[in-house]
Amino acid sequence: MSKIPQNLQTIGAEIAQYSERYHRPAHSVRLLAVSKRHPADAIREAYDCGQRAFGENYAQEMLEKAEELSALEIEWHFIGPLQSNKTKDVAATAHWVHAIDRLKIARRLSEQRPSDLPALKVCLQVNVNDEASKSGVSVAELPELAAQVSELPGIKLRGLMAIPEATHDPVQQRANFAILAKAQADLNAAGYDLDTLSMGMSDDMEAAIAEGATMVRIGTAIFGARN
Repeated sequence: MSKIPQNLQTIGAEIAQYSERYHRPAHSVRLLAVSKRHPADAIREAYDCGQRAFGENYAQEMLEKAEELSALEIEWHFIGPLQSNKTKDVAATAHWVHAIDRLKIARRLSEQRPSDLPALKVCLQVNVNDEASKSGVSVAELPELAAQVSELPGIKLRGLMAIPEATHDPVQQRANFAILAKAQADLNAAGYDLDTLSMGMSDDMEAAIAEGATMVRIGTAIFGARN
């Protein structure tokens, strides 16, 4: 018997608990179910439990699932690194793109977003710890990229995303997420209207919510080990 319904219930309760603990408004943190490498049937089961937002890392996989599940009102989030030759498919299928870290990708999404669709919601990925192995724009370079992306038609800059360095220290987890929260606050003080902080996964969700996450990305804790 699948554990997906129980897992969703457990994670929902944890989000509510952490939100109350850190004085966050009720329902201010959305759950993004990361469904990469899991079959469409698992997504359908989570959908039947009320989950609507699903995150995918690979363009072809998202396209195939979106076609198979086209009868469902799913909100598709592309959360992985995006190559130039995949932007057309993502621009036509996704509702959100979380990991924009350079102007070239944003431009291609802007140009390739079908005109009959609403603006594609996007987040800029920030490398909050300046890790050489991670994608993302630096905090210092963020204002310039935000200014450029915000002017593009067909896409709507909604916020920031980060995957901080892995640590089990809750103090360090919060410090990492605080960097992203401050970067967004600084942009908003400069005249932007950003409302999304995509940060936090299974191991650091509490710290992310404490520092202002509005969207947490949870995969294995919902769907189990990936194929």
